[in-house]
Amino acid sequence: MKYYEVTFTIEVPEELRQDAIDLTSALAGEAGFETFEETADGGLKGYVQPSLFERELLEQLLNDFPMEGVSISYTLQDAPDKDWNEEWEEAGFEPIIIGKKCLVHDGRHLGSLNLDDFEMHIQIEARQAFGTGNHETTRLMVDALLRCNLTGARMLDCGTGTGILAIVALMRGARQAVGYDIDDWSVRNALHNAQLNGVDNRMEVLLGDGSLLDETVGGEFDVVTANINRNILIADLPRFVARMSSGGRLLLSGFYLSDVERLSEEAVGLGLQPVLQTSEGEWACLELQKKEK
Repeated sequence: MKYYEVTFTIEVPEELRQDAIDLTSALAGEAGFETFEETADGGLKGYVQPSLFERELLEQLLNDFPMEGVSISYTLQDAPDKDWNEEWEEAGFEPIIIGKKCLVHDGRHLGSLNLDDFEMHIQIEARQAFGTGNHETTRLMVDALLRCNLTGARMLDCGTGTGILAIVALMRGARQAVGYDIDDWSVRNALHNAQLNGVDNRMEVLLGDGSLLDETVGGEFDVVTANINRNILIADLPRFVARMSSGGRLLLSGFYLSDVERLSEEAVGLGLQPVLQTSEGEWACLELQKKEK
């Protein structure tokens, strides 16, 4: 399969470099990129199929980059011919422990860890670290779900990626999870991961963006999760709230501590009540609740 190799040059104060790299990969993922690798000089390489590459969207996202003092440019070339699927699958990732009781692993790099030592263990196969638990926002969201009472809940996962949040919810007792993602590979990967964890009979994954909530996705949800960038969260907040049940919980991440005030104001204006704010590094997570009727 043919891929473009895109090299991102990131000009940023050194103390913010890792955050800028993480955010660049998250934004590029919305433009069709499937995997990334950091370069020795503090930059980033991304790989995207030509048919999935949304160049105008990428440039818009980079121009509106939500960090001050950051400049990003990129160059594009054809990637060397090789079996990228096999290479990504072989790479895997190291096990991640979240909340001291949840283990996320790829099934191959467990080392001396014993699955029975954890209340929950989730197997994820992914081509990129974002959505496995390596990224701060994923850990924050999983930790938030672990605090929720999910027994019998109906859950909506916006921008599902690897499907990890929906899988956590189902393994914690949710009766159904519906996810969506703009990337066709993510849809297929999420369903594959659901099968690996034995919850695929209760999980539906759709291809598309937040507009699916206008007509395609029906009913109300007790828990809604969205680990997406700030601008999309703000744009889709009314849609999320419209699909929440009375007293339902909304978990948001994918943004910085500096964005919390703006997002909180938008949420409160739509009738949500702040419940808890958590953070890891400069990344933040908000838990909000819809007022009961």
